[in-house]
Amino acid sequence: MSKGTHDYAPDPRNATIRISINGELVPRDEARVSVFDAGYVLGDGVWEGLRLHSGGLPFLDQHLDRLYEGARALDLDIGLTREQLTQRIIDVLRANGMRDDVHIRLMVTRGIKATPHQDPRFVIGSPTIVIVPEYKQPLPETVERGIRLFTVHVRRGAPDVQDPKLNSHSKLNCILACIQAQKAGYDEALMLDPQGFVATCNSTHFFIVRRGEVWTSTGKYCLGGITRANVIRLCRENAIPVFEKDFSLTDVYGAEEACVTGTFAGLTPVSEIDGRIIGDGRRGPLVKHLQQLYMQLVGDESAIGPRV
Repeated sequence: MSKGTHDYAPDPRNATIRISINGELVPRDEARVSVFDAGYVLGDGVWEGLRLHSGGLPFLDQHLDRLYEGARALDLDIGLTREQLTQRIIDVLRANGMRDDVHIRLMVTRGIKATPHQDPRFVIGSPTIVIVPEYKQPLPETVERGIRLFTVHVRRGAPDVQDPKLNSHSKLNCILACIQAQKAGYDEALMLDPQGFVATCNSTHFFIVRRGEVWTSTGKYCLGGITRANVIRLCRENAIPVFEKDFSLTDVYGAEEACVTGTFAGLTPVSEIDGRIIGDGRRGPLVKHLQQLYMQLVGDESAIGPRV
């Protein structure tokens, strides 16, 4: 069993990387955050996953839009402008001599608290901003052969419980979903919405192909995925019928192809769901075509905007 779309081959260069903690560059082995930090105490913060590709940061604007929108929803003042935060990302990448094949975890928490309590008024300092860049590439066999999904009992909730649009540090429902799928012998979890329609996966977004059409959920019960949105855009620009709609597991089990999307691995085929083989159990032609279109888009987007 793989570790799903986020599985990777260890890279020895990561042992000596430097990490940005509030603008200070710290060796990996010395990187520390206080036990009184709101992120550690309560999961109080927002985060983004970014890619460095050929010296560029594809889709950076969309990621920063989501980060700052989430921070506003949490009434969290990041304390840096978008330009300042972008420069901080570039600084740590340059300090590590990085230009390609890098995954970046950008994390912002509410900061240090006077005492371990949820009330934001106990914060005694500025937000904690951590940037962790690592040399990480998805496994080629995962990108080609795909992953296996298991439908779990853990649902994606309504926004009046915990809004799934928030890319917060609090991911316990997704973690529980991931654990259930792993215990069942699968790679990742497929999650339903409160009405029983397919919503998303525990860490990626889900698509199926039926009769030449690409279907994904309405998006009401999942994070506003950057890769998800770009795949929908690519379909529309290339005359591929694409629909955001309610659909059930019956539709899923009868699909000819399926895939998941995410910043780290892009598009990853799905070969099996709940013991049902999807299509012939191999990457289908439309998913392969979308992978190619997406990688071309990544290259195009990397050539514009901030450069390392």
